[in-house]
Amino acid sequence: MLGPDTARRALGAVRVINGAAGLLAPDLLMRRLGVDTTQDHSGAYPFRMFGVRTVLIGLDLWLLTGEDLRRATRMAVLIHATDTISAAATTVRGDLPRKQGLVATGISAVNTGLAIAAARR
Repeated sequence: MLGPDTARRALGAVRVINGAAGLLAPDLLMRRLGVDTTQDHSGAYPFRMFGVRTVLIGLDLWLLTGEDLRRATRMAVLIHATDTISAAATTVRGDLPRKQGLVATGISAVNTGLAIAAARR
């Protein structure tokens, strides 16, 4: 099992990498979700909008200390658990192709696990 500091750093890396991808390469992420970006490019804006936020909250896990870091790690559990529920609901509703929905749900669940491990103190 990962220690809290390792989990926190890993989750920060996941956030920075995924946020940067959303900000700089939204088409890549949309295609991975099964979107034909030659027909539908509407997801680029939300990927960019949330990408910059995701980078910033990832940096929080690397740079904050003390009570600010404890608050950020507690909030990470809520953020990633909500992401997991959202991905699962999207999959069940059929809003994403089944395979891509299951992958998104799995990735979000791993992030939730990292958040829980990071919040242990």
